[in-house]
Amino acid sequence: MRVQRMPRVAVVIIAVAVMVLPTTLFAAGGGEQGSFPTRAINYVIPFDAGGQSDITAQYQREVLERELGVDVVIRHQPGAGGALAWSALSRGRADGYTIAGNNIPHIVIQPLVRENAGYRTEDLRPVYMFQTTPIGLAVAANSPFNTLAELIDHARSNPGRVTVSGSGTHSGHHLAILQLQYLSGAEFTYVPASGAAPSVTNFLGGHTQAILANSDDLVQHRESMKILAIGTDGRFHALPEVPTFMEQGYDFTAGIDRGVTVPANTPEDIVRRLERAFDAVTRDPAFVTQMEAMGFEMQYLGADAFAEYVARKQREISTVLRELGEL
Repeated sequence: MRVQRMPRVAVVIIAVAVMVLPTTLFAAGGGEQGSFPTRAINYVIPFDAGGQSDITAQYQREVLERELGVDVVIRHQPGAGGALAWSALSRGRADGYTIAGNNIPHIVIQPLVRENAGYRTEDLRPVYMFQTTPIGLAVAANSPFNTLAELIDHARSNPGRVTVSGSGTHSGHHLAILQLQYLSGAEFTYVPASGAAPSVTNFLGGHTQAILANSDDLVQHRESMKILAIGTDGRFHALPEVPTFMEQGYDFTAGIDRGVTVPANTPEDIVRRLERAFDAVTRDPAFVTQMEAMGFEMQYLGADAFAEYVARKQREISTVLRELGEL
């Protein structure tokens, strides 16, 4: 059988194609990080719809999509005080296409107090911290208690009879009630809900006598309650008339810090791309105005500063939980 020789020009074209093709394939496959993102990103909220994490994400989405150039799909995965979502995230693909809300102290407490939370705090890479909501203690507007001292005295005289609604077990609200009990000598019954929204619903429906609530819920429902204390160092700008726990003799603060996280082994250039996008969102004037009007406190911590903050909170919370006898 005779083999025909190919014309010289054809050989040259094929040779060029052979040289170019692998580079193109590498850029589209292993080098996808360089063009991240190229498709929709799933933004997982570890709590129920309607809570602070969800509300914030809904307001963030439009600017995020503009900054990233792709759709951002908000999904809810509540359960175990956030541990269900964080456990799934830590085991998922580290490609930046699934991110999750990162709530402190929840994300720190869960691995400390649960035998198997499904993840370690170190399994998640902080990307950006954009917000804090101080936690306050309130009673219904028609409650007989007008001050924190009156509520504490009643709880001391009636151990376990005062019910307090809050969001989650081993969460910021749970930690706050443990600290208040430890410092006051009073015994409350903590009633955890699966998120802030159902916790507020329980309280407003008269199912608990008091609530530990986030600042935006306190601002929104201030006409339906008496706010007895707020967990800030000084008076909170949105509720300047409310005294702090510290002013009233209880040396602790309470709040929820919110940000976004990815699996720990996510490539650094993807982390930085997401960091830049969330920084742009957090500095958007319309977003800031809306958040502050709702009772949120803005934060601007990038990936490295956020990681340092999480490490510091791990040390602080471990110490507190040991003092409370929870570890």
